[in-house]
Amino acid sequence: MSQMLNHELVAEKAIVHKAHPVASGSAAPRAFSNHTFELPAGVYAASLGCFVTFLATMAVGFGNPALGIPMAICGVFLAGFYGIPVLFVKESPEGTNKALTWGQFKSRGIMTLTGHLPAGEALAQVLVLPVLIVLWGLACVVIAALV
Repeated sequence: MSQMLNHELVAEKAIVHKAHPVASGSAAPRAFSNHTFELPAGVYAASLGCFVTFLATMAVGFGNPALGIPMAICGVFLAGFYGIPVLFVKESPEGTNKALTWGQFKSRGIMTLTGHLPAGEALAQVLVLPVLIVLWGLACVVIAALV
């Protein structure tokens, strides 16, 4: 059940700090973090390839000149989504950000929010959506051709 909380009840149970621990300087400064997402470049290339394949399928399957602007907009977004992380890695201080090689990825796997994943499971987790989008695009083109 819910109940009304008054100031006295909250004050008796709460731990009150005079200043924010991070803002007051008691915490160490944040170190530079790794922006490679611990994935080899081939995984990024496969993901980008799936999205480009989807756009190409839509452009060829629905070959209408009016689709030029929406396809160009999608291309600009893909360039941003995949180009900016590449810039993060290239602009890292003293080359500290290096993407994993394929051998390192296969032997170590990666750490995700839900725990450690071996390479095969990480690939499945990363590439399932792009592959499904390509299959969805193919299904749309086939249905449009049959109808």
